[in-house]
Amino acid sequence: MLIRRIRDPFLHAAAALLLAAAGLPAQKTHPPNVVIILADDLGYGDPAFNNPESKIPTPAMDRLAAEGMRFTDAHAAAALCVPSRYGLLTGRYPLRSRLQWRREAVVRPEEATLATMLKARGYATAMVGKWHLGFDGGEAYDFSKPLTGGPCDRGFDYYFGIPASLDIPPYFYIRDRRPEEAPTERIEASNTPGWSPIQGAFWRAGAVAPGFHHRDVLPRLEQEAVRLIELFARRRVRSPFFLYVALTAPHTPWLPLEDFRGKSHAGLYGDFVVQVDHTVGRILETLDRERLASETLVIFTSDNGPVWYPADVERFHHSAAGPLRGMKADSWEGGHREPFVVRWPGRVAPGTESNELIAFTDIMATLAEVVGVQAPETAVDSRSFLPVLLGRRLGGPIHEHLILKENAAVVRQGRWKLITHLGSGGFSRPRRIQPPPGGPEGQLYDLQTDVGERHNLWQERPEIVSRLMAIRARYQPQSRRGR
Repeated sequence: MLIRRIRDPFLHAAAALLLAAAGLPAQKTHPPNVVIILADDLGYGDPAFNNPESKIPTPAMDRLAAEGMRFTDAHAAAALCVPSRYGLLTGRYPLRSRLQWRREAVVRPEEATLATMLKARGYATAMVGKWHLGFDGGEAYDFSKPLTGGPCDRGFDYYFGIPASLDIPPYFYIRDRRPEEAPTERIEASNTPGWSPIQGAFWRAGAVAPGFHHRDVLPRLEQEAVRLIELFARRRVRSPFFLYVALTAPHTPWLPLEDFRGKSHAGLYGDFVVQVDHTVGRILETLDRERLASETLVIFTSDNGPVWYPADVERFHHSAAGPLRGMKADSWEGGHREPFVVRWPGRVAPGTESNELIAFTDIMATLAEVVGVQAPETAVDSRSFLPVLLGRRLGGPIHEHLILKENAAVVRQGRWKLITHLGSGGFSRPRRIQPPPGGPEGQLYDLQTDVGERHNLWQERPEIVSRLMAIRARYQPQSRRGR
């Protein structure tokens, strides 16, 4: 009866979610609420907590770091949006899946996700933001039918967001399994003079829903996340909740609202990062206001590196990747080493940091240990870093090795990093270099002494190259579900 009286579609869906959660049996001991905030294309060196020389004020991100633990060697599962998000939600290396999001739902029904795991533990689960992991049928959308294979079919009780990046048409909002409005109109392409073709207010031409405006998307996602937290706080039964907030920014188009223009010294991009920081702050303030902060574990990170060229560093004297080489898509550290903070009041000591090597795939096993369940069998690449969070001594490294990037082009083992090609392998130039006669065929770096990846040791340390190439061989060729 209550649900039928609510006309606002947000409140209708959220009320149904909360009523369902209220019917769950109360737990004797409550595990923490979990909030994951995933920025989009934020650089390692953008937040001041990682880069004192940053030209962008980030007080909310810095507050999280001051109140929790920051990781200085944390990595996305890959250096691009789709594989990174797949690894985060499933605990699996992206190379284990065919990532054809334009054709199909990337996450298979048999693969557990953070949401399915936590839902089985009694959590109410919700996602707000950019999905970018495809739907059944891919981009052959039939808006007369529900969109299946998305968040609400992969463990989330509630979803509001957009299907992919904000520069990829069609442009429309999805609530649960249906569009708020179908993209029946057309919008022309956009770009900004003075920036590269894929920077600034860049988006591609294509279909758009009536009344959809790119500039409104980040504020809309912020509003939805805040209202969800408020609704979670006002339930009659306090079962825990999991909220995954996948922001669309500072990915292009860079469209800071007027209140944020001129607030950085890094141009349009920096101003947009300031707005992202404001959104993070609104989420934290809501947890405070609703008296949930003390019982909520918050993870903040980014899906991959920034789109920030050497010319941009020179122009603004701002290194979006900090001391790292490269940017989004690159095999170099700037492509996949991310700002990463965990705040858990009363459990994680404030103002701490760790140089332990971790990856997005490890979030699954870590949260499984936090809530007291076994990690799903499908999360084969996930290792718990909860002991690090709790300040316990480790008997050895969490990982014997890490495979980064979906094509297994990067192998990490301790201080050593192997790249199986020459060049960036991504957006930075040169992207690919043919090996010279008698020269190195790939790249090997000692990140303990050369985090900027300037001294290629491929020919000087052949024994390390052989060892890491043997690790890579375990994953190549890799069966990708045989489809």
